[in-house]
Amino acid sequence: MTLYARFSAHIDAILDTLEAEGALPAGIAREAVAVEPPRDPAHGDLASNAAMVLAKRAGTNPRALAGLIAPRLEALDEVEAVEIAGPGFINIRLVRAVWEAELGAILAAGGDYGRSDKGRGQTVNVEYVSANPTGPMHMGHCRGAVVGDALASLLEYAGHKVIREYYVNDAGGQVDVLARSAHLRYREALGEEIGDIPEGLYPGDYLKPVGAALAAEHGDRFVAAPEEEWLALFRGTAVAAMMEMIRADLALLGIHHDVFASEAEVHARGLADQAVEWLRARGLIYEGVLEAPKGETPEDWEPVELTLFKATAFGDDQDRPVRKSDGSWTYFGGDLAYHFQKARNADQLIDIWGADHAGTVKRIKAAVAALTEGRTPFDVKLVQMVRLLRAGEPVKMSKRAGNFVTLADVVNEVGKDVVRFTMLTRKADAQMDFDFAKVVEASRDNPVFYVQYAHARIRSLHRRAAEEMPGLPETAQLGLLDEDELALVRLGAQFPRIVESAAAAREPHRIAFYLNDLAAAFHAQWNKGNDDPGRRFLVAHYPELTRTRLELASAIGQIIRNGLAIMGVTAAEEMQ
Repeated sequence: MTLYARFSAHIDAILDTLEAEGALPAGIAREAVAVEPPRDPAHGDLASNAAMVLAKRAGTNPRALAGLIAPRLEALDEVEAVEIAGPGFINIRLVRAVWEAELGAILAAGGDYGRSDKGRGQTVNVEYVSANPTGPMHMGHCRGAVVGDALASLLEYAGHKVIREYYVNDAGGQVDVLARSAHLRYREALGEEIGDIPEGLYPGDYLKPVGAALAAEHGDRFVAAPEEEWLALFRGTAVAAMMEMIRADLALLGIHHDVFASEAEVHARGLADQAVEWLRARGLIYEGVLEAPKGETPEDWEPVELTLFKATAFGDDQDRPVRKSDGSWTYFGGDLAYHFQKARNADQLIDIWGADHAGTVKRIKAAVAALTEGRTPFDVKLVQMVRLLRAGEPVKMSKRAGNFVTLADVVNEVGKDVVRFTMLTRKADAQMDFDFAKVVEASRDNPVFYVQYAHARIRSLHRRAAEEMPGLPETAQLGLLDEDELALVRLGAQFPRIVESAAAAREPHRIAFYLNDLAAAFHAQWNKGNDDPGRRFLVAHYPELTRTRLELASAIGQIIRNGLAIMGVTAAEEMQ
């Protein structure tokens, strides 16, 4: 059990005792009780809000409740002193041995340091990317792909079982357009001069190989054939080719999904009918007419009876049609069925969507709440677009791709790790600039470089020690660490807490933020050796101190590797 989890358990046990003694009413909810580092390190090593959040429910004041908790904390061997601050915050100062033990715990746990069992027994379905299968991945897809994949890894690290899912939108008008675009390239492959790509078709050169493959397999059989003879065939072939391309693009980022769910299959299996009948049986589907659009009513608007879902019963602004007037499914109807399917195999659902889909969040949340009768938590994380720059100037688009910058081109230029890390350097719902020059810049202002440089420095320490100081003591003397060095341990010990809070908030960028802080603290400690040789990690005349500081550096390096692994980034052994 890691440090923060251990002290949370200590406080929980103290509260149990107070309940048993009658000093605290039984059954008070404790989910808001937290153990955190104090905002000001001068106030101690740990702080708890236990008295602040429980006092009102307990019918007492926070300082009085803190006065019951503090002596019991102070009685613990690990605690040096406890202070009640302000209106009732509990500040805890730990004995030095706690931090020395935590350093050993980091090294002993290795790649598992920071892992949690908070999510044990919970299966979470994370659906992300789900780009239309009409072309290669472009940078508009990249951020959501990285955020989704890092969130999936974070949830796994926090103990959840995770299903990584991609929803293939292979039904509807866009894949018919894809089929017609492939037919044009098919005719081109057979020697026809096609000229400029007609408006409304996909213009990218990426469809040329699809056309060539169709020509090789079918010859000129479909050149002049009516559309109904080749549309389904060309659609299936083109979608399969696009998905193969998309999988390859995602693999460049180290992204691999467990499930590729087909929209066409959802409809073919009658899942939309099943979902709607399930809702109808519960009085949540009816035939009705939507109100006219707010504001100025379009001239061509007329009231039409539609099959509607009672979305307003679950917090939406209006009821939503699941079928069009011609009887075909609306996109919402298909989406409703798809989430009905996902909820059967998971305890929680998370969708990663582009910010341009914000307007549909309420209706899908309403659908999931209805379909699961409120039993399956559902969260939608919105991801803002990325603006691509080169030395501050907007990047020109790719003719080969069809007026967008491909993900493959970006990864091939700057590397997977730079792309992944950069996409996590801001909150997902905040705007982001991706400047090709800045993301590879070797500066303090570039967190990608700064964190990797910290790890590379740590690895270099061990290589240099092996060469310059062979025969170092086998064990460290942790009593040699000074207060500044112990402060590094204190910061490192926050990693398990950061993992749990980031997983609970569904915010993988918190890992990147934390690693940047940890790297900054390590670099600051390193730089002290520039002015004072005795503060360096390798001190030639003092092998015992060198061994101890190498242990400290190893622990910080281990945490950096663990955090980077959650982000899907490989830790640098050396800087090029």
